Amino acid sequence: MLGNKKPGAPTAPVSKPVDTIDTLIGQKTLFKGDVEFTGGLRVDGKVNGNIIARDESNSTLVLSEMSEVEGNISVPHVIVNGTVKGNIKSTAHIELQPNSRIVGDVHYKGVEMQLGASINGNLVCDTSISSDVPDSSSSDSTPNQGL
Repeated sequence: MLGNKKPGAPTAPVSKPVDTIDTLIGQKTLFKGDVEFTGGLRVDGKVNGNIIARDESNSTLVLSEMSEVEGNISVPHVIVNGTVKGNIKSTAHIELQPNSRIVGDVHYKGVEMQLGASINGNLVCDTSISSDVPDSSSSDSTPNQGL
């Protein structure tokens, strides 16, 4: 069932997100290419490329309701209120606000989804301690029998 944890199951420590925005991609900006950052990044415009946090512990990405991203995202803390066409890997926490539209898979440790948010893809809970996304093509994976 949802919300039931197995007794004695190890929980990974979740890092605290940064509370400052160091970089802004403005509403009238189209950025073509990959974006690598540390700290906080807010996107109000369009990004055609991947968004990657160099700091794998507490970097934060904020996508406003005007934002559009065509590419994959790999950031520990993600807040989405815009459109993403690509996969998202959050090694900590992802918040999907009411205007978020995601076409792609979402890998997460913790997720918060508000009414109105939509995902056209898979939600994959990463309960392992490591931040690696499991390879779905491996033969030793066991299917989720609880759904």
